[in-house]
Amino acid sequence: MTYLAKPRLHHPTLATNKVGYTRRNYEGKISTLCAGCGHDSISAASIEACWELDIEPHRVAKLSGIGCSSKTPDYFLGASHGFNTVHGRMPSVLTGANLANRDLLYLGVSGDGDSASIGLGQFAHAMRRGVRMAYIVENNGVYGLTKGQFSATADQGSKSKKGVVNTDSPVDLVALALQLGASYVGRGFSGNKAQLVPLIKGAISHGGSAFIDVISPCVAFNNHPGSTKSYDYVREHNEAVSRIDFISRARRNHCSHGAGRGDGCAPA
Repeated sequence: MTYLAKPRLHHPTLATNKVGYTRRNYEGKISTLCAGCGHDSISAASIEACWELDIEPHRVAKLSGIGCSSKTPDYFLGASHGFNTVHGRMPSVLTGANLANRDLLYLGVSGDGDSASIGLGQFAHAMRRGVRMAYIVENNGVYGLTKGQFSATADQGSKSKKGVVNTDSPVDLVALALQLGASYVGRGFSGNKAQLVPLIKGAISHGGSAFIDVISPCVAFNNHPGSTKSYDYVREHNEAVSRIDFISRARRNHCSHGAGRGDGCAPA
């Protein structure tokens, strides 16, 4: 992924956690993503979460697919296990690894193109089966590696950098995860460290099927006026983006059906 390694020199006064590691011990190689990419903030939050949880890096297995997001496991927990799978197939490989070794902590890193398009079936069955993992989707609404086409999570009405308006309804991975039975589900914003670090800590500590959808702006192709996944838009709407709305209870309808015919329903 990248040949740039960070220097090994650690200052002796750096704080250590309960297992004797500094934050530097949880870092990886130098990122080659665009400067300001939201994905790097997710990597930083993952480093902070694992350091605060006193997790030994060699106890973690990171798996990813294809895309900008799937490069990021190289940028944190450099001393952990890792496997970069083919496009959209990370959940299957993670499931197999989990079956082979149940002693590791499994961290799946994916993107909206990787999980909501080609890998949607893989995502659905991983959630349905309750695979023990922390599954993080770095969601920027575009395919950053192939010049910014809309992904399946792009909001209807959102405009591309070239001014094209998205007319398709988005795939809501949070709603799907809830419906399919994931037992820990959250949504966060890469630009809000105070929100994101506790979400990741909770997912890792959960011990079951945990999923986090992180809105992570693409500075190259989706950080402009008209985008609903830009830094400015999400900062202004973070509460609404992260909130789960509930439908108010309606009056109950009572129905009775006669033999061989359907009678109408009347509200109670």
